[in-house]
Amino acid sequence: MLKLLVAAELLMLARDHVLWLTPQERRRLFTLVRLGRGRRRNLTDSERLELATLIAKMEPRMFAGETVEKLSPLPLPRRLLYGPRRRR
Repeated sequence: MLKLLVAAELLMLARDHVLWLTPQERRRLFTLVRLGRGRRRNLTDSERLELATLIAKMEPRMFAGETVEKLSPLPLPRRLLYGPRRRR
């Protein structure tokens, strides 16, 4: 039962990050993944750049940090989870 709860938490986190994209961007992301069949080398250079841009917009480092934070029994330093503070 615990594994199901953890899987549900992770799916909700992933959904939140995917929803940062507009519907048109989400469709394009899934199209690019389908075209590449999971391998970047199957895409053209412009498609690779577009895919990288869309993935960056979903904040993968923040997703990884939130995932570790949910699964860790101990609080972890924010710098470790989300990277160094951005200078303004």
